[in-house]
Amino acid sequence: MASPTDQKFALPTLTAMVVGSMVGAGIFSLPQTFGRVTGGLGALIAWTIAGGGMLMLAFVFQTLSRRKPELDAGVYAYAKAGFGNYPGFLSALGYWTVCCLGNVSYWVLIKSTLGALFPVFGDGNTVAAVAVSSLGVWAVHFMILRGVRQAAALNTIVTVAKIIPILIFLVFVGFGFQADIFAANFQGGPGLETEGLFAQVRGTMLVTVFVFVGIEGASVYSRYARKRSDVGVATLLGFLGVLCLLVLVTMLSYGVLLRPDLAALRNPSMAGVLQAVVGPWGAVFVSVGLIISVLGAYLSWSLLAAEVLFSAARMESMPAFLAAENRAKVPSAALWLTNSLVQTFLILTLFAEQAFLAAVKLTSSMILLPYLLVAAYALKLAWSGETYDETPRGRRGDLVRALLATVYAAWLIFAGGLKFLLLSLVIYAPGTALFVIAQKERGHPVFTPAEAFLFAAAMAGAVVAIYGLAAGYIYV
Repeated sequence: MASPTDQKFALPTLTAMVVGSMVGAGIFSLPQTFGRVTGGLGALIAWTIAGGGMLMLAFVFQTLSRRKPELDAGVYAYAKAGFGNYPGFLSALGYWTVCCLGNVSYWVLIKSTLGALFPVFGDGNTVAAVAVSSLGVWAVHFMILRGVRQAAALNTIVTVAKIIPILIFLVFVGFGFQADIFAANFQGGPGLETEGLFAQVRGTMLVTVFVFVGIEGASVYSRYARKRSDVGVATLLGFLGVLCLLVLVTMLSYGVLLRPDLAALRNPSMAGVLQAVVGPWGAVFVSVGLIISVLGAYLSWSLLAAEVLFSAARMESMPAFLAAENRAKVPSAALWLTNSLVQTFLILTLFAEQAFLAAVKLTSSMILLPYLLVAAYALKLAWSGETYDETPRGRRGDLVRALLATVYAAWLIFAGGLKFLLLSLVIYAPGTALFVIAQKERGHPVFTPAEAFLFAAAMAGAVVAIYGLAAGYIYV
């Protein structure tokens, strides 16, 4: 049986991991999610900011893959190397939770899509929807247990299959584009007269983060890369391709329906846009494409989630049992824990009125800390000169890009708002129990003084969030 290091991925497979992770539920909901908060001008500014910020982050992953080739677990490994055990653990926990929440959002959207034909599924958060989604969770679970390489190969096939419907959507909507409708939507139109441009742009930020989550897919799987240089190339290729798709889907939709009509569309809102151009078959076509896309993204994120827990356990920041593998060299213990959490979150969607939107925003909020730590680590390397002694060329450019990526990630935490930051602490604080177990079973001190302060702050924020939820000040 091949070992993990024998299961090598070439550049196309790594690129497919990035694209497959990024293109999921979010792109199919862009017309409605953008239409709710902004017009064409705000959307252009939002994509310029998000595209520029995420491009800097893509450059950061490329730089770190070249400067620190020995760190082969991406997001988590960089945070630990730069800032210590507990921040590294928080990055791993946050990223793992993002994977789980993202997978929940995928099942909610699939069932919401089917709900248009089968009312028993409602908006994806009915008892029937959760029951069928649960069957899907465990079916994919047992498929992955058969081998990572086989799952990655299937992911490549599904990635190609799900891009085709999006490209066909762009062709038809491009022909149906009406300049007068786009002009009416450009400033926002009715309903947004009192919303300033800054508020409109800020309202899109968590959505733009959600659709870019997965940019680090090749980095997380760098231990499988046939060539280390392919990791950075795959990250940039995947990012640029997906960015073009996201911008085109958003902006062309503003030329088909007026903004209030976009805002009122049922998700997946791309279906409503295409239906307005070609008739009812367009909605069916997009819905089928969405199901293929989301199942592919679900597969990618299931692989990523288990890999993060497994790598963190190997680096002694998660309990040792999570480093267990089965005969197919799949991190089986990590996969079982991952899908158990996904199952728990699915049950909780029964109590959320807008389950998909809540999952999107909480996912986006949880990923911000891992991204901030990665960018800050690249900034630390460039500032201190570590790894630049023998190859100093490009240090200034790396410093500028890392600084911009750090500022962007920090600004996103502000733009996301206090509510979702506090809700993320409800996961970070109790999740620290895994870190405590890992430290004690290896005989290490649990916290340094600085880490103890960080944990106390997280606990205080979690208490505030729980009180806010109970008192009705915070709602999901």
